[in-house]
Amino acid sequence: MASNAEYRVVNLAGLVQGITLVTFPAASAILTDPTGYDLSSTQYGFMFIPQVLTAIATSLLGSRLASRFSAKGVLLAGLVSNITSMVLLVLTTAFESDQTVAYPLLLLATAFLGTGFGLTVPVINTYVAEFRHDHADRAVLVLNALLGLGTALAPVFVAVFVGLGFWWGLPVLSAFLLVLLALTASRLPLRAEQTAARSTAGTGIPRRFWLFAGFAVLYGICETMNGNWSGQQMTSQGASTTQAALALTAFWAMVTIGRVLFAAVDRWLPGRMVLRVLPLVLVATFLMTGALPDDTPWLGLAVFGLAGLGCSALLPLTISLGQNALTSMSSALAGGVIAFYQVGYGIAAFGVGPLVDHGTSLSTLYSWTAAAAAAMALLSLAVARGQRSTMPTPHPAAGVGPPARPKGPS
Repeated sequence: MASNAEYRVVNLAGLVQGITLVTFPAASAILTDPTGYDLSSTQYGFMFIPQVLTAIATSLLGSRLASRFSAKGVLLAGLVSNITSMVLLVLTTAFESDQTVAYPLLLLATAFLGTGFGLTVPVINTYVAEFRHDHADRAVLVLNALLGLGTALAPVFVAVFVGLGFWWGLPVLSAFLLVLLALTASRLPLRAEQTAARSTAGTGIPRRFWLFAGFAVLYGICETMNGNWSGQQMTSQGASTTQAALALTAFWAMVTIGRVLFAAVDRWLPGRMVLRVLPLVLVATFLMTGALPDDTPWLGLAVFGLAGLGCSALLPLTISLGQNALTSMSSALAGGVIAFYQVGYGIAAFGVGPLVDHGTSLSTLYSWTAAAAAAMALLSLAVARGQRSTMPTPHPAAGVGPPARPKGPS
């Protein structure tokens, strides 16, 4: 049985990882402000490509690295990568007016962020499940709720620091907290049993897996449209930087609340039904976002909050239903779904920028994204077919690693 100190440190790592993960999207208004970094929409979107690539690679390799070097070593490496990302982001403030220096540093910073995320999140999920193995579901629920809370707090902190005159206070705060965590974790045993992932080499990948993979790609597009572009959508319609940050906070807060809510009501509302209903909620929110009139920031905040509820349970249900349906690859299923989710994240994070720069409005793109949500709704009929699943413990935000064991994330 792990000590209370170990359990607390791992949970705090989830909270700080959530804050760190959303630092870049939370600062989108500063990064694209002509008086700030003056990034084009294309440059802003491309900035997340290194994060996507490194997150995919490290989340898939994390279990092998833990088996070879120890789970504690992977956690510390992830924390150091996150620290490096935040330090690089702070360094860019010295070159805001010189994109030839600032932009490469931003790309390097997001690459380290993806590395830190891919290494840290899977291992802390493993830790809490093992540390509280008698109540693993509850333990992972607490961890992922804290990670979701962190994603909701980041835009609030940015708004506070902008008001104080130094937005870069957020990466400084994140780096400080990460350093404290790394120092504390290095002094604790943090032992975890390493279970080799079940190989699918002998049996091949079941054809039905590609239904789950396709659903994950579509979900990644829908979540990222809200998580990465809400700030620019709000400011383009007359909202202030603070109001744009609050809209992003509303989105991530409702993602977290929705995960807890649907886990609590699973007895009355089965997970397979939730998977079929929530894409329809997203269809409505994308259409509403595309039709929002200018100078209605509080209406925009409400719509993005509803979008967060629509996103909340979809990714964890995709993983749990897949683990139940594809038992021959249950150990590898979560990592595969997360990898395809990252593909969707990359499509929306980068693909939107060039379209905006060539004259397509974000409102139009939000309306178009309703088609992706509608496709998800149709695909959910096949994904949930024949399934009888309980709502799993909430999965954290974008790019989260697999649960420690099949439970049949967000």
